[in-house]
Amino acid sequence: MDPYLIILVFLLVVAVFDLFVGVANDAVNFLNSAIGSRVAPFKVITLVASLGVLIGATFSSGMMEIARSGVFNPYMFTFEEIMIIFLAVVITDVLMLDIFNSLGLPTSTTVSIIFELLGGTVAVAVIKLYNDPALAQSVADFINTRKALAMITGIFTSIVVAFTAGLIIQYITRLIFTFKYQKIYRYAGSLFGGIAITAILYFLVVKGAKGASFMRPEYLTWIETNTLSILLYVLLSTAVVFQLLITFLKVNIFRFIILAGTFALAFAFAGNDLVNFVGVPLAALDSFNAYKASGLAADVMTMDMLKDAVQTPTSYLLLSGLFMVLTLVFSKKAKRVIQTEVNLSSGSRGAKEKFGSSVVARTIVRSSFNMGRMMQQFIPAGVAGTINRRMAKVKPKKGEIPLAFDHIRASINLVVASILIATATSFKLPLSTTYVTFMVAMGSSLADGAWDRESAVYRISGVLTVIGGWFFTAFCAFTSCALVAIAIHFGGNTVIFILVAIISFVFIKTNFFSKSKKDVEAGEFEKVDKVSICNTVNNSVATYFNTMLSLYKEALTEFLNEDLTGLRKTKNRAVLLHEEVVRKRGEYYRFAYEGDEDKVSSDARYYYYRVFTNLKEVGYGLRSVVGMAYNHINNHHSVYHSTLRTNLLAMITDLEDLRDFLNGYAHSQVHKDELVTERTGQSVALINDLQHQLLTRIEKHNLSLRSSELYLNYLQFSRDIINRFSLVALLQHELNEKCRG
Repeated sequence: MDPYLIILVFLLVVAVFDLFVGVANDAVNFLNSAIGSRVAPFKVITLVASLGVLIGATFSSGMMEIARSGVFNPYMFTFEEIMIIFLAVVITDVLMLDIFNSLGLPTSTTVSIIFELLGGTVAVAVIKLYNDPALAQSVADFINTRKALAMITGIFTSIVVAFTAGLIIQYITRLIFTFKYQKIYRYAGSLFGGIAITAILYFLVVKGAKGASFMRPEYLTWIETNTLSILLYVLLSTAVVFQLLITFLKVNIFRFIILAGTFALAFAFAGNDLVNFVGVPLAALDSFNAYKASGLAADVMTMDMLKDAVQTPTSYLLLSGLFMVLTLVFSKKAKRVIQTEVNLSSGSRGAKEKFGSSVVARTIVRSSFNMGRMMQQFIPAGVAGTINRRMAKVKPKKGEIPLAFDHIRASINLVVASILIATATSFKLPLSTTYVTFMVAMGSSLADGAWDRESAVYRISGVLTVIGGWFFTAFCAFTSCALVAIAIHFGGNTVIFILVAIISFVFIKTNFFSKSKKDVEAGEFEKVDKVSICNTVNNSVATYFNTMLSLYKEALTEFLNEDLTGLRKTKNRAVLLHEEVVRKRGEYYRFAYEGDEDKVSSDARYYYYRVFTNLKEVGYGLRSVVGMAYNHINNHHSVYHSTLRTNLLAMITDLEDLRDFLNGYAHSQVHKDELVTERTGQSVALINDLQHQLLTRIEKHNLSLRSSELYLNYLQFSRDIINRFSLVALLQHELNEKCRG
């Protein structure tokens, strides 16, 4: 059997994987605005986006030249070398995108594919020059330098252009409409909607028609001749229709604009990005057909045919679009990446910030505030007052879940991003949809004041992290693909089988058998009322009691056995547990805005706060004492033996008995708090006795100061567990009584 036919089959199979992970990464580009503004149920938004993807896929034919000759000069390579490059590209692409999706970070599939092609080209060119020193060319001769530099420059320039466009257009629009846009919306909303729909239609249909696989020359000529008439007709008709809907039916036309924008952006995404997923496999298919027809040897036939323009069959494009739609519907990783961008552009504040602060972010925020104060000195007080009034935000009503961003900003995000992407597509430039949509969203967020003093540092850190990930993507794509190409060249079919087996295993495991904790926790508090809070407290307390004591027992046992590796793992688990408790405690802030008004629900929120505050302190104490134990063993200090060892293990057993008692009391209907006082008194007495034994017999145990301090820290932490667990049990008991009442 022809080995290149096997390679081609591998390429086509891996292309399906690439479509899946690529769309999971890029779904954020066209779904985040509609989801963040909640204009429709998720299923409706997905349906609209799916139609945009499916139809837009047929407009991507002209972009396929990027994979064929946009990065390398095909006539410099033989068929054998081209197939190595193509296979290395798709294998690297699947692995890289799947990793980024697992981390929930949006990255650029366009940057990935371009730098992978560059890496594979450079690797094969170096091998070719090394094997044949007589060749007069250099590595640069193998690269389509002019086109590659134009694409890379355009991609990275789009970061600044998209951010600036989103910032300026959103600021002007917000000044016109304000956050209380309902009044002016009655008069200017129809014109805004007409302009938005016309702009979308112009850049998607009129400018994007050239790339459609089914578009005939006479159709293109008619569109170009009547462009102005088409646009004026669309603007006037949509403005009139929208005004009638607003005036007589009180329809919120922003819903139409946002759904139309979602369709447009999905359409532009498919037209621009489909080449990233199937361009290389389709180029490989054309290369294989040309190779079979030529009758030449694989290491002799040069690939001049790849520089010729081709029209990709519509059936291939529609099939690829169908795979993209299925991914959009079923991929959980797509939802995780969406959440990252929605959180970074959200106008709400609270405890749940995905990214921490950084020195660069703090410096940017401090400089921005100083610059703002300086600029205020040059702006007349009246002008500044007018701007402040028009930019004043509206507080959400009690019990109302605040939107991540309102309909005005969602519309701007979609319209501006789709215009920029469709413009690039019409010029056959593979602009990064991720860069454009992300930076438009960040620019509009800044213009809207979504990054206030409570969140600016964390949001900017998040933006810098994502942008840093983009540059890291370019480096990783280039390096990884070069290494894979070298491995395939020297390892042959064996390496190919191994690599395909690896990506198949990773793809199936991470996308179908991995259950992210974040996915499990999503939607935990769909409704904030006394019942949901009470259930959460009951479930959480039992779980955290057990987990904290289990980790404490494991850490103590590993310490006594001088198991440094086990202690390191337990220490890391303790840190993660503490962070999880802190995150859940922060939910009280959201409860204050979204909870019911009745007294029992208000009391439930207060009990929730107190319960998780105590759990947070226990979690902090646990990570501290485990950290001290780890450092003790890591520095090769002595551990406890005989009596001290036995006493610590007995103490853990007593804490486990206390835990079982408190769990039972919290759910009982017995109204005797003195039972808790009596039982916890027994445990405290045991701790006091162990402390007394140590302090009166230090010389007998021959302990160093470090060992004595660590032992006393164990006892003090155990005392803290007793006090806080007992208080939590009493609070939990009272909360259950109130909810039952």
